[in-house]
Amino acid sequence: MESLEPKKLALIRILQIFKKYSDYDHPLLQEDIAEYLESDYGITLERKAISRNISLLKEAGYEIESTKAGSYLEEREFEDSELRMLIDGVLSSKYITARHSKDLINKLCNMSNQYFRSHVKNIYSVNDWSKTDNQALFYNIELIDDAIDRRVQLKFDYNKYGLDKKLHKSSTNKVTPYQLILHNQRYYLMSYNEHFKNLVYYRVDHISNMTVVEIAATPITTIKGFESGINYKVLATSLPYMYTDMVENIEFIAKKSIIDQIVDWFGNEIRIIELDNENITVSVKASPLAMEHWAMQYINYVEIIKPTTLREKIKGNLKAAGEKYQ
Repeated sequence: MESLEPKKLALIRILQIFKKYSDYDHPLLQEDIAEYLESDYGITLERKAISRNISLLKEAGYEIESTKAGSYLEEREFEDSELRMLIDGVLSSKYITARHSKDLINKLCNMSNQYFRSHVKNIYSVNDWSKTDNQALFYNIELIDDAIDRRVQLKFDYNKYGLDKKLHKSSTNKVTPYQLILHNQRYYLMSYNEHFKNLVYYRVDHISNMTVVEIAATPITTIKGFESGINYKVLATSLPYMYTDMVENIEFIAKKSIIDQIVDWFGNEIRIIELDNENITVSVKASPLAMEHWAMQYINYVEIIKPTTLREKIKGNLKAAGEKYQ
């Protein structure tokens, strides 16, 4: 039988067969490879030629293990456990649309063999997860990266949800982009609003109609608090929520039972002093607006001590809340 593909492609096709059909539990005999060559690619090849091609792949550095039961690809770019972690990351990322999530999961599945896909059920339930509807997300990310590299500004519409649970235009903004930040499973654009002259964090999945503006960017070193550039370690731990006010020294008393949560939110650079068997004093550098929100979330476990302005603000919140529930 005459081959449908040139036999010189056999080396590449055999490698593809190993990637698709083989693993430790599914070794391939030369007869199996010959059948896949003919059924998948229309290539007819003798066993000796198959054996030579397998030897060439081994010489090229591919980890192909040969036993009496057959041969299989022993090592891949990613282990199945690593692929599952990446797939779970895509699936749980709220900033990726359902369609893009499914495409990415398909690509990740293709990096293993056919047996791996049968164990991945997530791809069929991706539409059941909470996902953004912004189909321009990846295009916007490319524009942001380009503007940051070229140090120019961006213009875009920013949208907020209405009563119909759909995004509607809230404002048009011209900004200098500095950094994309992944926070609470959302992408935020750290940028300088050229109109209001302040630092703002925009949710990327709420941005539409983005264009690059050929105007020089405002250097971040000209912004108060960033004279030495961005300290990413401080940024990651000082903004439990994406507020834009200046970071301050904040002190609070907390129950020992939530030390895990405190370290998760603020990192291990914080200062902790033991007060007694149940309580600790914690000192952090953080956004007061963010800390107001955080402290209300942990109100049964946390008492803000300093600054007094923040303490009084929370007292006012509690008083107003108590009046609502009388």
